[in-house]
Amino acid sequence: MDVFKIIGVGFISTIIAVILKEYKKEYVIYVSIIAGVIIISMSMNFLGQIIHTLTNLSEKLGTNSNFIILLLKITGISILLEFAISICQDSGESAIATKIDLGGKILILGMSIPVITKLVDTLFNMINV
Repeated sequence: MDVFKIIGVGFISTIIAVILKEYKKEYVIYVSIIAGVIIISMSMNFLGQIIHTLTNLSEKLGTNSNFIILLLKITGISILLEFAISICQDSGESAIATKIDLGGKILILGMSIPVITKLVDTLFNMINV
């Protein structure tokens, strides 16, 4: 199962980071970044399946595929933000991590406006009918 591979990469990276922390503390951040990239790339195998399923669902519901694309973009942005935030926190820069988090939330909120607007319009149309 893929989850065991991901856990294995995580455990091995943790062991390497703990050992490096004793001798070369400045290299620990590189181990964290490399481990994160490997784990994310291992998870990308399922991205095609997710997109295919969401596209089929969108067609069955008769919704605009632009909303599905927007939701996928928002999800991707949130994953990348979480990755960047955790790297900043691992390197001891929690202030920068907080600012990345805030900026990401504002970006996601801005991207969500079309979905929120469509939802409110749909609700008003349902009430007025």
